[in-house]
Amino acid sequence: MPGADLGVLRQPLAAIMREAGALAFRTYRSDALRSWTKGGHSPVSEADIAVDRLLNERLGALVPQAAWLSEETEDDAARLASDTVWIVDPIDGTRAYIAGFADWTISVALVRGGRPALAALYAPATDELFLASAGGGAMLNDRPLSVTAGAGIDGVSVAGPRRYLDWIAGIAPQTVAAPKIHSLALRLARVAQGAIDTAFTGGRSHDWDLAAADLLVHEAGGALTDFHGRTLTYNNAKPVHEALIAAGAARHATLVELARERGPSR
Repeated sequence: MPGADLGVLRQPLAAIMREAGALAFRTYRSDALRSWTKGGHSPVSEADIAVDRLLNERLGALVPQAAWLSEETEDDAARLASDTVWIVDPIDGTRAYIAGFADWTISVALVRGGRPALAALYAPATDELFLASAGGGAMLNDRPLSVTAGAGIDGVSVAGPRRYLDWIAGIAPQTVAAPKIHSLALRLARVAQGAIDTAFTGGRSHDWDLAAADLLVHEAGGALTDFHGRTLTYNNAKPVHEALIAAGAARHATLVELARERGPSR
């Protein structure tokens, strides 16, 4: 699948995302919604499963040669032999979805050679559709995205786990903690959008939490890496990542240097 073809896929992917959002909306804030826990602590709902099935069918038809990795599908090691894979979270922020909050999303990325090449993130409750392709820029509802400029951290808005908010506040007391965002992918997309200056993730985030937002941040002029400044690689045998930093490129470089010099315990 040549890179030149990626732009052609953006609009079909957008249509699939809106179809998936409409399906999820049928049981959003519904008393009839069925939900349970998996692994003893992680919530899942019937909507997660229904959206996962829909995306598997639609995305499989869109790029038939791509393998599949989803939070709600049993992992198939055959994906490791494929250079191209769809990485999907049918509902990122399931707790928010079940509780009736607005900050849940549907996250989809097409990964090639370990890096996202095409991405879509849809927040149905607020009708925000983020799209990006490698080298083709990032958009929100057809408007170009750009991270906030600057290299400093004084007075910036920051989202993420409390330990990282406290770490930054200890260095730059004027930083502002952004309101909690239940969807991790949406938290990172807010950096791409310029609505938040900096975001952190805790350890143990997965490919499906990150891949789509990763491309959005980079195509909007930012960076998403670990605390050592290393770019993420996707579709590994264990699709799990350590703590991460997202920000505009210059500010990200400042934060990585601070982490090297005065890094928080992780």
